[in-house]
Amino acid sequence: LLDANGRRTAFLAAAVADLGLGDRVQVITARAEEAGRHPELRGAFDGVTARSFGAPAVLAECAAPFLNVGGWLLVSEPPGDVDTTTPDADRWPEEPLRQLGLRPGDPVTAEFRYQVLHQVTPCPERFPRRNGVPAKRPLF
Repeated sequence: LLDANGRRTAFLAAAVADLGLGDRVQVITARAEEAGRHPELRGAFDGVTARSFGAPAVLAECAAPFLNVGGWLLVSEPPGDVDTTTPDADRWPEEPLRQLGLRPGDPVTAEFRYQVLHQVTPCPERFPRRNGVPAKRPLF
């Protein structure tokens, strides 16, 4: 579990301990841009889930470094009137995502909507860029 806010991660760490999950769950207080460069975390995960904490370009750049090839990113999408049968090409454009090694998959929908992205090639070492840059100069 990753969050930059110490108060949130303190709560998460306490919950992990109370639930007896400490041998399987680690709580990290760091920005995703920093943690995504850590050798033990880079390319180490089969899946990443994220709330839409920023624009799609920011979220994709921050999440892709954590995924191994074959891994998936599951992003909660904002509510609204959108086509629920295909990836939203405006929010998740295929060509810019390819820079990160990602490919949009089919969305998951019910009373909610999640976008699925697949890590098809390793995320290049140049990503994520340093703190704040993904938001200031998004890839798409």
